[in-house]
Amino acid sequence: QVQLVESGGGLVQAGGSLRLSCAASGSIGSINFMDWYRQAPGKQRELVATITSGGSTNYADSVKGRFTISRDNDKNTVYLLMNSLKPEDTAVYYCHAEIRGDGTRVVGVLWPWGQGTQVIVSS
Repeated sequence: QVQLVESGGGLVQAGGSLRLSCAASGSIGSINFMDWYRQAPGKQRELVATITSGGSTNYADSVKGRFTISRDNDKNTVYLLMNSLKPEDTAVYYCHAEIRGDGTRVVGVLWPWGQGTQVIVSS
């Protein structure tokens, strides 16, 4: 099996910062892209940022210049540094990835999701 576990959410005032982490574990052969999504109450889940295995990044327009996605390939971990937070950034943030199994207990490609971590930005 393969798992993604997020951490780092919480309550912060507008203008503040938070750093989210997501660690992948299990029968991992390689990890292609890693994403952060978010879902606010009553809204659809939206893509926030993506990072490829080579380090290329893409961001939603709403977070460009404020959020930075990065990854540590040795630790199979992706991070999301969120600066200048706004109340509209309030959401549950989910980690997602494309992972190829190591061929033992996991064969082929999986697209797991983390359990989510809550971010609340107060005005």
